Amino acid sequence: MRLSRDEALVLFEWLYRTDEMTNDFADLVEDQAEQRALWNLTCLLERELVEPFSPQYAELVKQARARLRGEGS
Repeated sequence: MRLSRDEALVLFEWLYRTDEMTNDFADLVEDQAEQRALWNLTCLLERELVEPFSPQYAELVKQARARLRGEGS
């Protein structure tokens, strides 16, 4: 599977935020295997991305979202 940098960043942000809001994805999954797959995906993205550690993280996510919506270059 290949993701653009913007796709990876937006997906990572959504996964991280959803994990926090749903208590480890527990409210979203039917089976622990689904929860594990979501955790693994989050970890894979975290290993590839440097943006989550940037002081400008929120702005970087905002820019990536805009580009994915076709609002940026």
